[in-house]
Amino acid sequence: MLNPVTDDFAAKLRDILPAAAFKEDDAPYLSEPRGRWTGHGLVIAPGSPEEVAAVIKSCADDRVGIVPYGGGTGLVGGQLLQDGPAPVVLSLERMNRIREVYPVENVLVCDAGVILADVQKAAEDAGRLFPLSLASEGSARIGGLLSTNAGGVNVLRYGNARAQCLGLEVVRPDGSIWHGLTRLRKDNTGYDLRNLMIGAEGTLGIITGAALKLSPRPASIGAAMIAVPSPRAALELLALAGDQIGEGVSAFEIIHRQGFDFLAEVGPDVRVPFDDVPEWCVLIDVGLPAGLAPEEALENLFVEASERSLVSDGVIAQNMAQRGDFWHIRESIPEANRRIGSVSSHDISVPLSAIPAFIQRAPQRLAEIGVFRINCFGHLGDGNLHYNVFPMPGLSRADYEAERQLVKRMVHDLVHEMDGSVSAEHGVGRLKVDDLERYGDPAKLVMLRSVKDALDPLGIMNPGAVLKQV
Repeated sequence: MLNPVTDDFAAKLRDILPAAAFKEDDAPYLSEPRGRWTGHGLVIAPGSPEEVAAVIKSCADDRVGIVPYGGGTGLVGGQLLQDGPAPVVLSLERMNRIREVYPVENVLVCDAGVILADVQKAAEDAGRLFPLSLASEGSARIGGLLSTNAGGVNVLRYGNARAQCLGLEVVRPDGSIWHGLTRLRKDNTGYDLRNLMIGAEGTLGIITGAALKLSPRPASIGAAMIAVPSPRAALELLALAGDQIGEGVSAFEIIHRQGFDFLAEVGPDVRVPFDDVPEWCVLIDVGLPAGLAPEEALENLFVEASERSLVSDGVIAQNMAQRGDFWHIRESIPEANRRIGSVSSHDISVPLSAIPAFIQRAPQRLAEIGVFRINCFGHLGDGNLHYNVFPMPGLSRADYEAERQLVKRMVHDLVHEMDGSVSAEHGVGRLKVDDLERYGDPAKLVMLRSVKDALDPLGIMNPGAVLKQV
């Protein structure tokens, strides 16, 4: 059993940490973006790995839970504890230093509290690219992104956060520090502890530093927004783009008309590139080496796709401003979704070839529960859909509270039937603990529990996240 933070324990931490580590206003740290839960606990913001180690050692001694807090952008409740003994909420926001950049090695070493946009800027200043990119990059922090193995729009070309990391510095549950900030590409000396910590959501230790892999900056970039008659046509267009442009395809997003309708209904304001908004469209982003023109590559793709009846309309960005307009549409859709308020939102993935069947079957099953609006969009290039279900006009999500769990179960059951995942890029957190138990392979669940018990025998690290607290 864990113990709550007490006045005596808080006083103990004040004896070992500077005043700057204590937050006067803890409200921002005890809520999450969708507003479904609130947390509790004592918010602490250490300024160094050693201070993090001191906090964790104290928590281990008194058996107090620790909830790691990055940028607060997580959507599955991993950054707050709503019930149980009050924990220490551990924010790394004061650990925000770019430690070193090695342009020749394509490596950047930083604190875990550095905001993603700042890492991107530091890479750009060095003539390099840090390709991890997502809507919350202005507030999401590297430690949280690695702890959840975040995805985003460039996974098709560059991979998830896991693929962007070479080494880690981690404070273990006993307060000791693992100094694993290697910059090596090859190191076969035992178990892959780096990848064990990435995606663990703070349940095995606290990431305090990372050696990140940089990439060359494409000499030229471009984008196109193209109308397609169906998701199956979009998949065939994806394959054709791979054949023609190869690894130059950085992102391939699918957008349903409902996303445009929500933007028109509640904002944010966007410039729509079509006179008549299509039922389905894709946003293709490319980055090419010197000597190759993105506009020409995208035009050739459109011509060939048109001859195969895969596209019906399209606009190729003629400059960076127009490319930015296209991406503003895609990045504004989640904000419009929040303003509408979903009945149930789903971050799912299925095998690429199964996507058209999933998109066809899901509304049929939802109709057995009630009448809804569906906004299906996301990262078609890597099979990750954000399949979100919304109230009908004039109603709110509160009117559908009785149906919410039924909707979630139906969508996730169908995903599981189609050999997919109910958590593609957002993590498990506390929201999907039951889902992991319901759909997870029994042997996998035993292995996960064995790892947790071995590395965190006291159960103090992010209790109740990923696995139920025992």
